Amino acid sequence: MTLQQLQYVVALDTHRHFVKAAESCFVAQPTLTLQVKKLEDEVHLTIFNRSVKPLEPTIQGAKFIVRARQILREVEGLKEMVNQDRQSVEGNFKLGVIPTLAPYLLPLFLKLFQEKLPKVTLEVLELQSDMILEQLRIGQLDIGLLVTPTDIPQLREIKLFQEPFWVFAVEEHPLLSQKSIDAVQLPKEGLWLLQQGHCFRDQILNVCQTKAQETTQPVQFKTGSIETLKRMIQNYKGYTLVPELAIDKNDQPWVRPFENPQPARQIGMVVHGSFTKEVLLKELRDSIIHSIPNHFTKSHEYFTVKWR
Repeated sequence: MTLQQLQYVVALDTHRHFVKAAESCFVAQPTLTLQVKKLEDEVHLTIFNRSVKPLEPTIQGAKFIVRARQILREVEGLKEMVNQDRQSVEGNFKLGVIPTLAPYLLPLFLKLFQEKLPKVTLEVLELQSDMILEQLRIGQLDIGLLVTPTDIPQLREIKLFQEPFWVFAVEEHPLLSQKSIDAVQLPKEGLWLLQQGHCFRDQILNVCQTKAQETTQPVQFKTGSIETLKRMIQNYKGYTLVPELAIDKNDQPWVRPFENPQPARQIGMVVHGSFTKEVLLKELRDSIIHSIPNHFTKSHEYFTVKWR
């Protein structure tokens, strides 16, 4: 068994196609196919079911692949440890960001980050929280930007900031007659929510101290977009909660803050416990902190709303 064979197996699991996996490893397809078969013969295990398209791991093969990813990650960590030029960071990294954060935060910091580390390429994927955590755990993502804490032992969390919630409602809604809002005043009627699976949906329900089935809406509508939710409210009345970064200057007539301490979501960077690119993490964190409003880092003004 060789590291090269493990890399081929991981590439095949990622692409689920022999030609694409070979291209990603810069080898001919027959070479990759032969090496994967040799590995299967050596360990007496069929790693992939080739009778289905796209191919997929067998039950035991999936367990083997998880361990292969861990081994390759540990090898990268050893290489990093013996690298004398600790300040040199380059290469491709996968960054997972939740949909309720990506369109608002990414444009603020990516340019600054690229200026700091020009040899780093970030492949940004917009994924829901559970998918980010799973892909971090098995080594398919390098870094996640999402709501924390996650309380998963294999993962390491780096706190970034607290983002306060605001009420967004139609202009004639009673909530907008107040300068600031007490969470206990939020009605169950007319509350609009993101579709199930989004952590922000669960946080809204926690702030409103209600359950999804207790809310009433004139239209049964499922969306993963805060922007779509805002436009629906303007047309069909009701209200929702939005994170502050999602508010633009055109939204000002329809938003109100909460009374202090304001409910907020804690945003953090999450990596696998074996991730060793500390310079990368520092520059990413610094770029984000530099690009957000200063009050986001004053945690005494907020209370953190859990999502799980």
